[in-house]
Amino acid sequence: MAVTSPSPNTSDKKHWWLTNRKIVEKYIKDARAMIATQEHGEIASALNLLDAALAISPRQDKALELKARSLLFLRRFKEVADMLQDYIPSLKMTSEDSASFSSDNSSQQFSREGVKLLSSSSELPCRDQSFKCFSVSDLKKRVMAGLFKNCDGEGQWRYLVLGKACCHLGLMEDAMVLLQTGKRIAGDAFRRESICWSDDSFFLSALTFSGHANNPTPSTPPKTPLTEFEGITQLLSHIKLLLRRRTAALAALDAGLYSEAIRHFSKIVEGRRSVPQGFLAECYMLRASSYRSAGRIAESIADCNRTLALDPSCIQALDTRASLLETIRCLPDCLHDLEHLKLLYNSILRDRKLPGPAWKRHNVRYREIPGKLCTLTTKIQELKRRVASGETNNVDYYPLIGLSRGCSRSELERAHLLLCLRHKPDKAFNFIDRCELADERDLESVKERAKMSALLLYRLLQKGYTSIMATIMDDEAAEKQRKKAAAALQAAQAAESSRLESNLNVSEQVGGNRNNCSVENKPTIVSSSIANSSVFQGVFCRDIAAVGNMLSQAGFNNPIPVKYEALSC
Repeated sequence: MAVTSPSPNTSDKKHWWLTNRKIVEKYIKDARAMIATQEHGEIASALNLLDAALAISPRQDKALELKARSLLFLRRFKEVADMLQDYIPSLKMTSEDSASFSSDNSSQQFSREGVKLLSSSSELPCRDQSFKCFSVSDLKKRVMAGLFKNCDGEGQWRYLVLGKACCHLGLMEDAMVLLQTGKRIAGDAFRRESICWSDDSFFLSALTFSGHANNPTPSTPPKTPLTEFEGITQLLSHIKLLLRRRTAALAALDAGLYSEAIRHFSKIVEGRRSVPQGFLAECYMLRASSYRSAGRIAESIADCNRTLALDPSCIQALDTRASLLETIRCLPDCLHDLEHLKLLYNSILRDRKLPGPAWKRHNVRYREIPGKLCTLTTKIQELKRRVASGETNNVDYYPLIGLSRGCSRSELERAHLLLCLRHKPDKAFNFIDRCELADERDLESVKERAKMSALLLYRLLQKGYTSIMATIMDDEAAEKQRKKAAAALQAAQAAESSRLESNLNVSEQVGGNRNNCSVENKPTIVSSSIANSSVFQGVFCRDIAAVGNMLSQAGFNNPIPVKYEALSC
């Protein structure tokens, strides 16, 4: 029988996995050395080596960990979330569980999943198994399992790295659950390992808590693990503080205490410590809703502008700003926002998914988009008819500035000054200083969007000030004219009364002269009541006396006695 000789490629195929493993280990070793320099250029080069290693062995845990930590160091948080999105709690929950989400349930869920990351109790080394001989087949199984291991059976670094990335992306609830789970799993692993350690080696093994063992001497205490642990603790406390404030603000908003809700949201967005971009955009949107409920339209529009500067695809911000502009009858700007919203809906239906990555949160569901698009199309057609009919110059600026009709000039000037100080275009992007952007390359675009939207609002406020001031000046001119006419009428009435008074004085003088002529040679008795009588009574009495005197002179009858004359007066 002829014996077939092995082909020259048989040995290569037999040991291909050993060769690839050596290459992967070399790449990881070189990448680790580059990462230790803590320089951005070296870490970027290390990422290329890690990608090459993962192309050979996609499930190599050390390469995955180094890549995730390198991306986190370079502040490429979106790539970390895309890389480890299977571990984000909100994505793993079903639609039924999403309605009743709570941090306690999520923590329990992740605690059960985290136990899988640790080796079982049966696999822990015992004292009797200190010296054990492994067979070749057993060793082969372990090696193959190491090459094709499942990512769910690895260490806790995924929870810690992904928790930090989620925090920087604004997924605060997910970040809290991940960081708490990572801390708990790391603590459990450390306690398990510390059981078998002596007092001399206990301090040395503390480095294994965070997976950065560098073989230090017992006399030099390590600082890196403690610093990382303290950083995680401080990050968790900051996350919990932000969540408590947002919860209090939402409770006040639901209870109708709009000023209280605005105060809590202002503490978040105006705090000293920076807030992640996604969480800040969400808080600005919620504060805009609070301002809208409180009737402060200008502040609500300004918060919508900031939300859209941070997240241009925010559907709720576009819808809210369009509704506010329609409220004050600013139809062209409202129509512009609705057209933008329509384009966004069309892109969602075209791509068959909501904008952004899978882990991004939205206030609308995909199945609601078709109905919203139909309603939006009808509304756009109606607004176009109103604009075509000429309904563009009757903007109601009073609610925009926050004044009631018939306000005074001082009230308008005070409200306009406050609004100009708050919404000046040069200060429109100052809020970015308190924002932690997910990608620093977006800084200029965010500033540009914030400045442009603030400029449009500022121009609208200036138009409102000019329009209301013109109305107030017209009212003041009309009031001045009315007062002038009233003063002229009063002067005419005064002149007429003075003329009548002068005529009465003249008639009084004439009647007095007649009375003196008729009773010149006759004694008269004047009492105090006659001296105090009115002018008309005096004229009447003197006329009676004159008539009596004339009758006596004519001899018609006997003259009237003087005492009766006095009594008649």
